[in-house]
Amino acid sequence: MVIHTDLNSFSGVTRPVLTTGTFDGVHHGHQVILKRLNEIAKREKGESVLFTFHPHPRLVLNPEDKSLRLLNTPEEKQELLEKAGLDHLLVVPFSRDFSRLHATEFVRNVLVEKLHVHAMVVGHDHRFGRNREGGIDMLREQGGKFGFRVEEIPAQEVEHVQVSSTKVREALLNGAVERAHEWLGYPYRLDGVVVKGDQRGRIIGWPTANVGAIDPHKLIPANGVYAVIANVAGTEYQGMLNIGVRPTVEVHGMRTVEANLFGLDREIYGEPITVRLLQRLRDEQRFAGLEELKNQLGKDKEAALLSLRKK
Repeated sequence: MVIHTDLNSFSGVTRPVLTTGTFDGVHHGHQVILKRLNEIAKREKGESVLFTFHPHPRLVLNPEDKSLRLLNTPEEKQELLEKAGLDHLLVVPFSRDFSRLHATEFVRNVLVEKLHVHAMVVGHDHRFGRNREGGIDMLREQGGKFGFRVEEIPAQEVEHVQVSSTKVREALLNGAVERAHEWLGYPYRLDGVVVKGDQRGRIIGWPTANVGAIDPHKLIPANGVYAVIANVAGTEYQGMLNIGVRPTVEVHGMRTVEANLFGLDREIYGEPITVRLLQRLRDEQRFAGLEELKNQLGKDKEAALLSLRKK
């Protein structure tokens, strides 16, 4: 997959067959669209292209709204799109000026003059242009005028999957990582760097890897304890992950993401870590003391190992 970041240098692509959207999560619904996109590109003897934006349009149009949380970092999304067989990913910087382009200007100035689009593949409810004024009927009209095909993905092809990025986010915010896994087609993951914490876990015999430097726009699932698979420097570990404020040892604790990796026998501070969440084991709880917490952690490990054996 070739990644492009400049409209003006997008060239050398044979018969671009293009779709557009944020594709956050690259979930099963998105995968239906990408499969169809690749099929049509092959039929047309062209190359498949996803036209998307960075940063997310909401971050530009509503900068005061800090609530946006995404399912993928840009790097994760690129990996997933390449795995889906996409030929070209065009990531255009989003701006207020770009958002003011009327639908007809977007077609003429961008799709035709800069991208030389051969065919568009869009869903039945696709909207584009200033104030979302353009739809599939307008796109077909413009396609007839400028000589590109418009292929509609029927509603039933996507809707039978019964999934959306919003539904996946809601599942994760409720801790339902198994349901999110089913809808995404892969376990939800958190990428970061192992940072030094207060080492209280080490003191009670349960050392943890504190996952820091997580993308600030990445959605963190609900507080609780999860069975996980973690990758550190190419080595995979089973483990359990706590997301929360550690109420047993902190009165007003900061929210942290801490993994206890089974069998880890070395220091990993400063190393990149990827954690995949496979099952939520329990809510985060406040215990009467450290002994009660230690006993529960032993039970959590047993539950995590049992869960991971079933995966």
